[in-house]
Amino acid sequence: MLKRIGYIIAIVLATGACSDKNVYTVAAPIDTLPVGQPRDTVTKRFLALGDSYTIGQSVPDSDRFVRQLVRFLERDSIKCYPPEIIAQTGWTTANLLNRLNTNPPLRSTYDIVTLLIGVNNQYQGRPQAEYRAEFTNLLLRAIQYGDNIKRKVIVLSIPDWGATPFAAGQDRQRIAAQIDSFNLINRDISLQYGVQYLDITASTRMAATDGSLLTFDSLHYSRKEYGKWAQRLVPLVKDGLR
Repeated sequence: MLKRIGYIIAIVLATGACSDKNVYTVAAPIDTLPVGQPRDTVTKRFLALGDSYTIGQSVPDSDRFVRQLVRFLERDSIKCYPPEIIAQTGWTTANLLNRLNTNPPLRSTYDIVTLLIGVNNQYQGRPQAEYRAEFTNLLLRAIQYGDNIKRKVIVLSIPDWGATPFAAGQDRQRIAAQIDSFNLINRDISLQYGVQYLDITASTRMAATDGSLLTFDSLHYSRKEYGKWAQRLVPLVKDGLR
């Protein structure tokens, strides 16, 4: 039987580009094996890379799309270790790259890898050419973490924060157009490298008329919206595990 030594929890304080809430990064447990015992290949390992949407800013840990996805998978008899989440509110592609360079994931390979990054590049007015180069680098890292099995990697499109009350008084059409442009980039790169892709942007735009999809901060998403992402991720994860 695998012996759990414990969890590593690092608390990171940050002021995000789109939020002022504290966030933290959770790492999966480290396991040891008795001599001669085969490694558990049934329980899956999950790495989630991103920003405030991946850590579920302003919702409880259990409401994050990552955690909901694990529960949905367990209902289908797919067991997962607690996911390793490397994400922080306010992170751009450059911030995530820097974190992976200075403090990489605990393991070299995972069974499931998700990547959702770019909203803060748009929010901060970062160049799209820069995003293209840095996102490509991140995707190549994600593929590497997926043991170079491309179907294990799932890219999620960037949500449209312009559809939330946080964007009141701003040019929502301009924000939407820029979000679409950034998503064209990450989608094209995802298709180029043959990974799986999930478009969640249209779903997030429903927040313009449905406040239940948002948290109290009027910017980040609620359990309800994250649950929609998680449900749509299930068949993609299954495809990656086949």
